[in-house]
Amino acid sequence: MILTGYEDLRVIKTIHAIKAAFEELICEKDYSRIRVRELCERAKINKKTFYHYYETLDALLAEMQEELSAGYLERIRNLTLPDDLDQVNREFFLYSASQGLAYEKITCSRSYSAIRDQMIEEVTAKGWGRSPAYQALSCYEKKLVVCFVSNSVLQAYIQWVEDGKSLPLEEVIDMTNRIVLGGVQGFFA
Repeated sequence: MILTGYEDLRVIKTIHAIKAAFEELICEKDYSRIRVRELCERAKINKKTFYHYYETLDALLAEMQEELSAGYLERIRNLTLPDDLDQVNREFFLYSASQGLAYEKITCSRSYSAIRDQMIEEVTAKGWGRSPAYQALSCYEKKLVVCFVSNSVLQAYIQWVEDGKSLPLEEVIDMTNRIVLGGVQGFFA
């Protein structure tokens, strides 16, 4: 349940408890092993309360994905692709690095690939959707460009996390932009 600000304090506390418990569980185990019962015990609520707000764990995960995507989309809302691709990539890394461990798990773990793909689709629709150069491409070309950019940037982030974030973030951003911009600029030339 995405809060609007008009809810009763008890509702707000309950939703926050559910989300906090869910994030803890995401950090500890694969999504497929998380159970509603376990989440409810951590949130100190009963299952009926959980199901009052969410139909399933998938619905809770989808809401979390929507909130995470919204934060990133807000950061890039005034940027145009492919012209500002370097800034879009920079914002992805800066935004990702500022999120918690649960975000990292969702972004890097294979068990969250479906939700990650939904996030990529949403960003693609809002980011690339405003680009006249992108709109002029065939369906295949659009898919190819998005696949190249999203996979390259995502894999660079995953590699950085897997390597213990040993390289400075600015260095990773610079390397990723050189690779991705070279490919995209070459494609649109």
